[in-house]
Amino acid sequence: MPAERAAIARHDSHAAPVLFAADMHLDPDRPAVTEAFLRFLASDAARAQALYLLGDLFEAWIGDDAVPPEHPVLAALRRLTDSGVSLWLMHGNRDFLLGEGFEAATGGTLLPEPSLIRIDDEPVLIEHGDALCTDDGEYQRFRAIVRDPAWQSRFLALSVSERLAQARQARAQSSQHGQATADAIMDVNPGAVAERFREFGVRRLIHGHTHRPAVHESEVDGTPVTRIVLGDWFEQGSLLRVTDGEYRLETLPLPRK
Repeated sequence: MPAERAAIARHDSHAAPVLFAADMHLDPDRPAVTEAFLRFLASDAARAQALYLLGDLFEAWIGDDAVPPEHPVLAALRRLTDSGVSLWLMHGNRDFLLGEGFEAATGGTLLPEPSLIRIDDEPVLIEHGDALCTDDGEYQRFRAIVRDPAWQSRFLALSVSERLAQARQARAQSSQHGQATADAIMDVNPGAVAERFREFGVRRLIHGHTHRPAVHESEVDGTPVTRIVLGDWFEQGSLLRVTDGEYRLETLPLPRK
């Protein structure tokens, strides 16, 4: 067994809910999704002790300096943290340029990936999930490039208009890649998942990215393990609620158009 690692946060789910969500992909072109997310922040999230957003909160994020200070989502997240709810976030494959300015504006904390937390004294591993999709070699090469600090510094040195143009091009290429790639290749690799459980010595893993909400029960080296996959926010909202020791995937309706 690997040595026990320190948890970045501890929660008692019997005191108040712990919530997880991912893959909101908030975009001005999908106002109903943004409205649903803002309602969620003002209702379910406001009654929680902690909210974890595990990547792709935004469809695109080209730098903290490119966002107006009155951004409604950032303002809502700040109201949430000001009320006492702890906010933890991870980068996704769309918003990997969230930075210190975002943290300062919202009161949230960006976490390294993966990270270990404890719920009811059980170690739980959390991550966005794209690093587990090792069968998709083309995407993993792209990920290595854009997560490189030197590449990010060069990109952020560009003007906002130049960054927008490059982001649009990257989104178009990503869409083409997704259409041309088999679903199985874009899903997590079972071996990579098993290695994650071995490396951290946990029995529960929570991630997003694949947009395939489910609870997977399996075994790794004879040990029962659980992998919980968060859903996306395209057709409905999706969250994982942990309360009184129970882990429950839930859906939220989007406003009618």
